[in-house]
Amino acid sequence: MNLELLESFGQNYPEEFDGALDCISLAVTCAFNKRGTLLAVGCNDGRIVIWDFLTRGIAKIISAHVHPVCSLSWSRNGHKLVSASTDNNVCIWDILSGECEQKYRFPSPILKVQFHPRNDKIFLVCPMRHAAVLVDTDGDHRIVPLDDDQSDLNIVASFDRRGQFVYTGNAKGKVLVLSTSDLMLKASFKVTQGTTSATAVKSIEFARRGDCFLINTADRVIRVYDSKEVLTCGKEGEPEPIQKLQDLVNKTMWKKCCFSGDGEYICAGSARQHALYVWEKSIGNLVKILHGTKGELLLDVVWHPVRPIIASISSGVVSVWAQNQVENWSAFAPDFKELDENVEYEERESEFDLSDEDKSVELGPEKQEDDLEVDVSTIEPVAAFCSSDEETEDIGALQFLPIAPEVEDPEEGWGAPPGTAPPSDMQQEDKQQRSSSSKENNSPAPKRRKFRSFEINLQGAPTDELHPLLSNRAKDKQQSGGKKAAGRPRTDDRKRTK
Repeated sequence: MNLELLESFGQNYPEEFDGALDCISLAVTCAFNKRGTLLAVGCNDGRIVIWDFLTRGIAKIISAHVHPVCSLSWSRNGHKLVSASTDNNVCIWDILSGECEQKYRFPSPILKVQFHPRNDKIFLVCPMRHAAVLVDTDGDHRIVPLDDDQSDLNIVASFDRRGQFVYTGNAKGKVLVLSTSDLMLKASFKVTQGTTSATAVKSIEFARRGDCFLINTADRVIRVYDSKEVLTCGKEGEPEPIQKLQDLVNKTMWKKCCFSGDGEYICAGSARQHALYVWEKSIGNLVKILHGTKGELLLDVVWHPVRPIIASISSGVVSVWAQNQVENWSAFAPDFKELDENVEYEERESEFDLSDEDKSVELGPEKQEDDLEVDVSTIEPVAAFCSSDEETEDIGALQFLPIAPEVEDPEEGWGAPPGTAPPSDMQQEDKQQRSSSSKENNSPAPKRRKFRSFEINLQGAPTDELHPLLSNRAKDKQQSGGKKAAGRPRTDDRKRTK
């Protein structure tokens, strides 16, 4: 589809609810690929459901983990997906085959994983109560250094837009900027509340376009900074935020924040209810509040990379928010008129004549238009899909997943390569005999490709910490008054009942 045709004039943010994606199991987190054609959803039962976002259908289901998936990130070309689970495992998946390529075991729970924006051999891991870790798929890993005061270990980290720097923040409001190549400190500053007291950094998010990034802090204010200004200020600098965004009425705590695809809008999801607040970055004014179902708690929010669409997760369902599309037929035919009621049409006498006799005679010969050759083979790169340092799009990027059609009653020879004849009756009998003999021999099924597994040892990492997803669930169970847990009873419970 031509992106220029999707460009809407006026507001470029979603306005209303546009349906839900039901993943059968409870959704926990989601992530769009670079083009926004595929949406990966991590579920409560460890599965990763990949949706074709144009058709709103499930393209693939990967049985990834046993425990809930808590974080997802796509590689730049869309061929790989890194996932983190609450059982401290991080896996890299091949999207086309659905197989695990590499598995990493960490000693403590993982809060976030993120692929390097330009290099799919490097990814960033944020373990709980430990410094962030840069992992190379060749088997090496580096720990991102902390500031001088290493007492605070509540670290959040993120790559910048091009992956040149790693931005880290802690619970004391200290933000460090380190180069990805050698992990040398390039800049640092403190996020202060008022004049003196600092505030804890909860998350750092970068825009896909431009040099802006936002910091979500514990004082319920979203601060937008310019990364160029931060680097210019250097170590112990004092950069001023471009915007400070907050809910002045309800003083809402923010669960997740994100930029729009063009970086012009900022969306923040409330931690108390299913409500999405959308601000315009340039002015800082609140333009829209999207309200979901009352009583639901928000888990994740992502903005489509290209279009004004937001996907949010609450109560295990992915809600989609989009603009109200109004059909305008006059855009296709300029002389088209929309009628409120039937109008009697007066037909001209010469309307259906081959040659118009009533037409006035033109002076001089008619001008013949030259035939223009239309180039239909050259594909021009779409500017929205190219970064500022790129001239061409990535040809090898994975945009869609191939789906084999399901045929209920296939004919003989269906699906065979062209030029091959359908099998004869003798060949079919021979196949049946072979299959029966193989069943008798109990031959094992073909083995899946063996993936490489790594054990990452982190000194001083807490091993007895519970992941926030699981701890929240334990709190909910206590509040519900110890009701009977859903699902099958455990084996020891069955023995007791007997």
